[in-house]
Order: sequence, then C-alpha cells, then structure tokens
Amino acid sequence: MKIIIQLPILFVALLFNTGICNAQDNSLTKEYKKEVIQNITQLMNDFYVFPEVAKLTEAHLKAQLLNGYFNQFENNETFAIALTNSVQAINKDKHLRIWSNQASNDSEKPQERTVDEYITRIDRSRAANAGFNTVKILEGNVGYLDLRGFAGMETGKDIADAFMKLMSRTDAIIIDLSKNGGGSPNMVQYLCSYFFNQKLLLNSLYWREGNSTQEFWTLDEVGGRRMHDVPLFIITNERTFSAAEEFSYNMQTQKRATLVGQTTGGGANPGRSMRINANLNVFIPMGKAINPITKTNWEGVGVIPEIETTVEGAYDKTLDLAQKAAESYRAKRNKTYSQLFMDLNNKLDHFTVGKSDDIILESLKKCKEANLFDEGDVNNLGYEYLLTHKKTKIAESILKANTILYPNSANAFDSYGESLMINGDLEASLKNYQRAVDIAASTADKDLEFYQKNLESIKQKFK
Repeated sequence: MKIIIQLPILFVALLFNTGICNAQDNSLTKEYKKEVIQNITQLMNDFYVFPEVAKLTEAHLKAQLLNGYFNQFENNETFAIALTNSVQAINKDKHLRIWSNQASNDSEKPQERTVDEYITRIDRSRAANAGFNTVKILEGNVGYLDLRGFAGMETGKDIADAFMKLMSRTDAIIIDLSKNGGGSPNMVQYLCSYFFNQKLLLNSLYWREGNSTQEFWTLDEVGGRRMHDVPLFIITNERTFSAAEEFSYNMQTQKRATLVGQTTGGGANPGRSMRINANLNVFIPMGKAINPITKTNWEGVGVIPEIETTVEGAYDKTLDLAQKAAESYRAKRNKTYSQLFMDLNNKLDHFTVGKSDDIILESLKKCKEANLFDEGDVNNLGYEYLLTHKKTKIAESILKANTILYPNSANAFDSYGESLMINGDLEASLKNYQRAVDIAASTADKDLEFYQKNLESIKQKFK
C-alpha cells in the first residue's frame, strides 16, 4: 500500500529507487554519518506515523553511532543497508528503509544524463504496463491475471478495465500477486469494486498528519462488468507486499476470495520517499491501515493464506481449486438461467397488449442482473419475435424494455423505432429514431450515418 508522490512507476520506484546523485566517496567521514543520522531521525520525528517509536529509533541510532558501530561502513550502499537494519530492529516496519541513489557517470553532460534518465523511466513505465503483466483464459474457463503492481488510477484505470473485460465471461478467476510489491490504494479500491455488488468499507488509512482517517469504500461504478459472484482465488507469497497485501486482506476478511500460497511480506504502513541528502533517500511511513472487520492490519505478520503451499506448487494447486469451483459455479448458474428462461418464456406466452410491458421489463431486468442477457441479447430476442415469429407487439414490448435497460444505447432506440414503424405508430417511431441519432451524435458512434438514414426514411413516410 505504498503511496509514491509524483513518480511514474509507483511500486517500482519505492523498492528500486534510482535517482540522480553526485558521485559517492568510497570512504565516509564520521561527520557525514552523524549528519545522515541526524537527518533521518529528524524526518522520522516529523513524519513517522508512530512518534514514540521514532524517538526510540533516534536513541538507538545515536547510541550505535557513539559506540562506533557505523565505522565499518565505508560507502553509501553498505551504510544504507546498515541503517535500514538498525532502524527496522527497533520499529519492525518493513516499509521504512534507506537506500543509496545510483551513482551517475560524471563523463556525461548533465543535460544528456537527464534526457537519458527520463527516457529510461518512460521505457520502464511502458514495460511495466501499470502492473498488468499477463491475462489469459485457462482450461475450465478460468481467468488468470498476473498482476505485478497497483499503478495510480490516472495510469492504470483504462488498462485495468481492458484486462478485466477479457476475464468477464470466465467461471472462476485467479489473481496472481506472487510478484506484486504494492502501489496505489486507489487502484486496490478500484479492482476490489469489480468483485462486489454492494457498498462496503474495504479499508481505512489513518494519517498522522492532520490526525485524519481516509476511508476506502467499494465504488458505485467500474468500467466493465462486475463479477461479484465469480469464485476468486489469490496467489500470495513473501514477495506479496503493501498494496498487494491490502487487496488480499480486503478479500480475505470480506470472505470474497480464497488465498493460496505463503504468508505475505507484512507491510501495512503507507507513506512516501524523502531525501536524506544528495546520496541517500528514506521511505517514511506516515499512516497505517485499519481493517473495518479485524480493526487491525497485517503489519509485521503478513496475510496468512487459507491454503498454504510451496512456492513451486502454488499455481497448480490454485488452478485445481479454481477449475473445481468453476464447474460448481456453472452448474449453479445454469440452473438459475434455466429458471429465468422459463419465467421469461411463460410471460411472453401470456403476453397481453397494454398490460404486459412492465411484466416483460421486470423479467428482462432479472436476466440482465444475472448476466444472462446483455443489450445485444435483448435486441436479438426482439428481432426474433419481430421477423421470425411475426409477433410484432411482443417484439415492440421487448425492444421498448431494451431502451429502459440501456438508456444510452443508440441501437436500442433505433430498433425500438423500427418495431413502432412496423406496428404503424409513425409518430412514436420518429421520436425514437431521432433519439437514436442524438445519442449516436453525442457519443461519436461509428453507426451514426446508418441511424441518420433510418431517421430520414421515417420522415419521408410522413411526407
């Protein structure tokens, strides 16, 4: 659940930060080390989410400095590792770490170096693909997503929607977080929202600054089909960290997913990176996660999976569980579909002009909510009654319902307009053809010209 400010690759930037810096000395002076420790402890006292722990850490570092412990470390790389170990020995916080900036090549001109580093960041960001590494449909109609990070919404939303769409018709889903180091809590919230159909508090973040709490609820809208009842499995291990742990913990505590693999890394305190000096940076946790169900988090202990396996056996075990769950899901779903079909056919068989419209609408709405029908399915059903069965009034009722279920669809209004025209209601037909054209024009619909021709055709009938 790392929050990185103004960095293009959220999760990579935290764990593997490589900034611009001056060439480092191979031998660090006592005064240099004293100043570094002073800066670190000042940043912790000012920003660390647990002020009392910051004071204990300060005392520990200064005592180690005084007794000469840090004398053995002669460059920034080894000094940074030693500082991280010393700090974590007191606070046990896996987010709080110190690292050395990558040494620059002094033979390069500053401007050339800046351009090269900028292009390198772009290349790294493009290759990371907002964390969405692989999506595929496995045997048994099981969706598999290898998610390597939780990018910010501004970068990752469209990619997330595209990947989720590819899995939207699967009967079970595996999300592999075994190589996921974390990222944005907003993306965690967004992806979680795909798997619920009700308003739920997923997680809260307490921030020391302002003594404030930020709540993360499931969102009212996502950019694709929700999969609230599809069996969900999550693969974890010790590399699963921060935001990836939040996603896992959210799903586990809501009893929405089965976790398979090993216990996660154990980092629940978000924050941001700060500069110690020209050579060293530190990540300071400024908040802590609070789960609404457990009232605590996974800091230091990790998220423990329901089914523990070896690293090597996690994928095969998860796939086996998902395939069995998918088979059960299909059997249950198909039973529901059969009941919905029978109910709809019964209502269509007993159709009465002027009395059945609301009944048909309600039946089709249930089919939509169960993911049995989408807009195209309803449209096809309407044309089946219109052209094949020649039951034009039933067709009109079905196509009218489609405009209510999908009020932003130009095609739905165009089809309804055609049924009205066939049934002789030219005035109502004209209004719906016009509505189709208006929607198509406002959405830059590729079929706008087709709808315009239909509209002109009905206008000619009035003449």
